[in-house]
Amino acid sequence: MDLITGEIFYVDKPLEWTSFDVVKRIRGAVLRRLGRKKFKVGHAGTLDPLATGVMIVVTGKATKRIEELQAGVKEYVATIRLGATTPSFDLETEIDATYPTAHITRQLVLDTLENFKGEISQVPPAFSACKIEGVRAYEMARQGEEPPLKPKLLVIDEIELLEFAPEEIKLRIVCSKGTYIRALARDIGKALGSGGHLTALRRTRVGDVSVEQCMTMEEAVQKVKTDELVFPDEEHGSKDKLK
Repeated sequence: MDLITGEIFYVDKPLEWTSFDVVKRIRGAVLRRLGRKKFKVGHAGTLDPLATGVMIVVTGKATKRIEELQAGVKEYVATIRLGATTPSFDLETEIDATYPTAHITRQLVLDTLENFKGEISQVPPAFSACKIEGVRAYEMARQGEEPPLKPKLLVIDEIELLEFAPEEIKLRIVCSKGTYIRALARDIGKALGSGGHLTALRRTRVGDVSVEQCMTMEEAVQKVKTDELVFPDEEHGSKDKLK
């Protein structure tokens, strides 16, 4: 394991952990193993605290590959509650409006989903990390302001209905980098005339890496603690190893 030249960890992010929590935990293990006070550890592709699944953590010089690693196509399994909306489009905030769902049929959902395939325009959530003149959108939203967010062009490669009920649907979504599944839940709910918000999200694939190939947080930390270390030439003059 060469932490300095760069290791890539594919981790199954736990529920309620922030992406920063994941990086902080692995960085702490790396610092202890290397006996350093500072060392570069980063992640490619943020996941919200209420989401789980594939997260890429990189160390050392591999942090220069973050853009490349997060550019891969993403696959998600999303559960959307219909008939209610929230300001954050997920469970982070309380329900602010309710709508009827009696008119929603499986066929209506299938027909509606067809409109979300291919290239779409999406306005990011107000409760997001998008920057407006250096200020995060969520900082403005939490102060009661409406962030002036511009729509972005995205690509939805696949969108499949996995489970259906008039009040809840589960979808499998394959999409491009930068897609907000919370915003997709908002837009699908609006198109169905029922409102909607995300209640569960799992990222099942990034590029060629599936969630089945990911380590748990405990496994990732244990790997840092126990795998044989290899140091690049510039660190020790040769490919030294440290068990």
